[in-house]
Amino acid sequence: MNALVRPTLARHFHRIAWLAVALTACVVVFGAFVRLSDAGLSCPDWPTCYGRATWPSAAQDAAAHAASEIRPFETHKAWREQVHRHLAATLGLLVLLLTLLAVRRRRFGVALVIGASLLVAAAIPAYMYGQIGLAFALAGAGEAVLLLAALRWSNIDLARAAVLTLAVIVFQALLGKWTVTMLLKPIIVMGHLLGGLTTFSLLVWMAWRATNLPIRLADARVLRRWVVAGIAVLGVQIALGGWTSANYAALACGGGGWTTAEHHYLDFPRCVGLWWPPADYREGFVLWRGIGVDYEGGVLDGASRIAIQMAHRMMAVVAALYLLVLAFRLYRLPGMRGWATLLGVLVLVQVSLGILNVKLSLPLHVAVMHNAGAAALLFVLVTLLARLREPERVA
Repeated sequence: MNALVRPTLARHFHRIAWLAVALTACVVVFGAFVRLSDAGLSCPDWPTCYGRATWPSAAQDAAAHAASEIRPFETHKAWREQVHRHLAATLGLLVLLLTLLAVRRRRFGVALVIGASLLVAAAIPAYMYGQIGLAFALAGAGEAVLLLAALRWSNIDLARAAVLTLAVIVFQALLGKWTVTMLLKPIIVMGHLLGGLTTFSLLVWMAWRATNLPIRLADARVLRRWVVAGIAVLGVQIALGGWTSANYAALACGGGGWTTAEHHYLDFPRCVGLWWPPADYREGFVLWRGIGVDYEGGVLDGASRIAIQMAHRMMAVVAALYLLVLAFRLYRLPGMRGWATLLGVLVLVQVSLGILNVKLSLPLHVAVMHNAGAAALLFVLVTLLARLREPERVA
């Protein structure tokens, strides 16, 4: 393929990409709602819910299924988990369509993508019939095909980005299964959150590239480095936030009051009334713990959870300062004041939501908005990464 000529993308590729971006945002935010409302184990089997493609309408409908021996059926929670799974499956099909459109002119491109997808699809009934090893082998083979294709192909027609996004979606499905089967193991829950936001970032980048609306600046190369560093800093903070949530450490420092007169801890900016409370960082950041443990509600002691909460707070200061400096740098450039203002406002809103989570004892709507704020910050940074380019050279 001639590297000097950009192939024409499919006519509606950018529209489908933006639809996938919107759906991914919904999946990420709804997934946060499921996790934070303690509905992550409400369907103990996978991919069905008590043996049904949807969910049982009453407890007696679930009683006959073996999953009821694992966890009693809860009507008000089961629908949340299963709707989240169906939204994620719809997103998978949409990304598959995008990938097929991107690779349609590659030699054997469509055949490779369809073959890998069929291997992954075959892993689902194998798992449901108890063939765990076979299911893992089929899914692993499908992932290997996609990753090898992404390494082999260039990104001139967005083929590499599309195939890589599909591979991430497949791994996200595995993480979703393991989230249930490993009983909310924190490292899996955190990985599932990061995988969702990685999918979101890849789709945002592809959508902007397909739309082709570059922002031409003389120092675009330097600014892109700043943006990449910002994405890395934000990624670390999101990972710490996921670790905090997965270990139920959001209120480890106390919460629910504004003054000491209300008999609550002075929980922010202090922690349990102290600026530097006793914390067990070694135990708090053990990434892999025992198999078969039910992690719903958390298993760590107070000192370990305080360590996680304090790490999240300290990294929040670093991330907020860096992103505000980046916003100030952008504000000084012609034509970038809008993006700079949006970035600065989102940083301040996100910090405020984090504080409100503590002061209001983690209300569900605030906690979900805090997750949505992380996605919004990623959208701005990935948008800048995709659109910032140097002025075209005139021959």
